[in-house]
Amino acid sequence: MLRSFLNAWRIPELKHRILFTAGLLAVYRLGAHIPVPGVDSKALAEYFQTAQGTLFGLYDLFVGGAFRRATIFALGIMPYISSSIILQLFGSVIPYFQKLQKEGPEGYRKINQYTRYGTVLLASLQSYGVAVFLESIHSPSGVPIVPNPGWGFRFLTMVTITAGTVFVMWLGEQITERGIGQGISLIIFVGIIARLPDAILTEISQLRVGARGIFTELVLIGTVLGVTGVVVYVTQGQRRIPVQYAKRVVGRRMYGGQSTHIPLRVNTAGMIPIIFAQAIMFLPSTMAQFFQGNEVMERFAGLFSYESWLYWILYGSLIVFFTYFYTAVVVNPVDLADNMKKYGGFIPGVRPGKRTSDYIDRVLTRITLPGAVYLALVAILPYFVIRALGIYAGWQSFVGGAGTIIIVGVALDTLQQIEAHLLMRHYEGFLKRGRIRGRRRF
Repeated sequence: MLRSFLNAWRIPELKHRILFTAGLLAVYRLGAHIPVPGVDSKALAEYFQTAQGTLFGLYDLFVGGAFRRATIFALGIMPYISSSIILQLFGSVIPYFQKLQKEGPEGYRKINQYTRYGTVLLASLQSYGVAVFLESIHSPSGVPIVPNPGWGFRFLTMVTITAGTVFVMWLGEQITERGIGQGISLIIFVGIIARLPDAILTEISQLRVGARGIFTELVLIGTVLGVTGVVVYVTQGQRRIPVQYAKRVVGRRMYGGQSTHIPLRVNTAGMIPIIFAQAIMFLPSTMAQFFQGNEVMERFAGLFSYESWLYWILYGSLIVFFTYFYTAVVVNPVDLADNMKKYGGFIPGVRPGKRTSDYIDRVLTRITLPGAVYLALVAILPYFVIRALGIYAGWQSFVGGAGTIIIVGVALDTLQQIEAHLLMRHYEGFLKRGRIRGRRRF
């Protein structure tokens, strides 16, 4: 492993890409600490101590703490992610976007343009909401978060945060084009990883004062390593459907006559179902923040607290539902069957056309079930581990949930890109086999 990293520094182009990526990520982390003008940062930090189990705490996880500090990157890259998901859903129901998706590079270029416009629109609306939200809240001690509220503060906040979001989007695109890895994913990855030093230092201090035992720390380390291994295993897992292409003559050349496969991932939806399910489950507690003192609202929010079994049953069920829903959006069996038929491909033993699409749909439905159950278990696990061990809540992102899935997925993708650069120049990769092990077959 160490030799492979040393080999990476021997390749000028790869070295430049790594340093370029690290530099832009450092700029992103620096901007995550520059507050919006007109906000009492100390009072805001006190407020967010009581908002950990709400939508605000979830949003803050993906922007690396920038939201709870009300910085210029408070929205991070999330408006871009939301815009991308919305356009992806449009591609399933609106004919115009379906046509763009089938036009190849030119169509995707147009979709990317719409995604950027949507990012600016969403960032403007969300930044206005952030400004109004900051004006309406007080710290637990009664100190106003915004000492001088008004339209001046709202306009300045909108301009500042929207510009910050567009800048973060530009950073992600530059990393993708001129750096290493997928820029947007790496920005989210760095935001989550930024919590790790604080979590480690907290555990060390607890261990020194005797509040933690060696056994508890060993169980925590073993849990983190075990969950990470399971996430890597399932992330790499796929079901390969064999495809045979018939021979055909075009001019004086013969094409086809080869065998390949369709890789259907066990976890096609990634961490999206967990995010959707958390957003819905956090709504009651978030609404309770705005109706403090209302007994009916507090009782209703109590039904959806971490202590309630109803919360975990509904949470797991929503993850399973959204896994099937998002998988159906991402993978279209009819389009796969039509493309295969167009180029003379067929699945051995299955007739082209509707029979092929039905077969792919049946296989996809079956492999999605273990993927959905896996996502539900990984999402639920952090709470019970933290509660059983009595450890710092900051470890929640590293013992399961969307945070662990993002960290593993982005790390694997980045390592694969570095591996490709090394093998292209005849260097040994990160594994002795000379390449990162392919996705496991289920």
